[in-house]
Amino acid sequence: MSKVKVFRLAYADFFSPEPEKMVDYYTTTMGYRITEEKDGVTYLSNGVDHHNIVITPGNQKGIRSYGYQLDGKLSLEEVQKQLQAQGFDSTLVVDGKPGVSRFLELNDPAGNIVELFTEIDQPVVGFGTSGILPLKLGHIAFYAKNFVETIEFYRNALGFTSTDKIGEEFANFLTCNYEHHVLNVVASDETRLHHIAYQLKDAGHQYASSDTLARQGLSVIWGPSRHTAGHNIATYHYDTDGNVIELYTDMDVYIPELDIFEPRPWHQELPLKPRTWEGLSSWGTEFEFNLAKI
Repeated sequence: MSKVKVFRLAYADFFSPEPEKMVDYYTTTMGYRITEEKDGVTYLSNGVDHHNIVITPGNQKGIRSYGYQLDGKLSLEEVQKQLQAQGFDSTLVVDGKPGVSRFLELNDPAGNIVELFTEIDQPVVGFGTSGILPLKLGHIAFYAKNFVETIEFYRNALGFTSTDKIGEEFANFLTCNYEHHVLNVVASDETRLHHIAYQLKDAGHQYASSDTLARQGLSVIWGPSRHTAGHNIATYHYDTDGNVIELYTDMDVYIPELDIFEPRPWHQELPLKPRTWEGLSSWGTEFEFNLAKI
């Protein structure tokens, strides 16, 4: 019998005490398009899906839930049984979210709300005509209590693969597809968002994105810098709620059959296999986020 397999991060649902500002950030600065507004909740897309970002009014800042798409080889009922056999309870939600008619809702060991689905409406709203216009939502990094149990949940229950680490017990990178990472789980005594990342086309797109941020009065807080784990070139800024946003290009491509990353001229060794890194920057520009804004 097939095992449960996630193949992409499809959307992130944010709580926001100032949802109008967050919606303006995603439409004006990022270039997303509104697909639906229902019960005060705004759904935004940057291409095909009904939504990739959701803004939910709330008294707190940060993530309400993450949406992951399953490969469809199992029904949601079959997925639910497999999760239950591993000790993870879930609820089958019907018509609980526009664009996703059926999904399983559960908590990972860190306490994040995870929504698993096989199908999402694809109205093909297209890309916007102004703003940064990322290619896609790329990955999530979050601080996690129950760090080890959380990593094992994504590996064993949802079919993720571990790639790199930074330190033995600091950050673990996991993927569910060809990208170096879709998740970055950071050891902590609490669970909260570290950053959310969006893929850009190339270096020119990255430079232009920083110009766009400057025009909107938003500062780049770090970068551009090339990472060690993933080798992506990244810049970081705060959205209007103080969440850390990464914009990146040049992410390593993982070949699971060989357990290596596609060779690149900037790799320090060839072939490059998953490993543990001591620091985050290949260029020596280490930086600690000021997370007091979150």
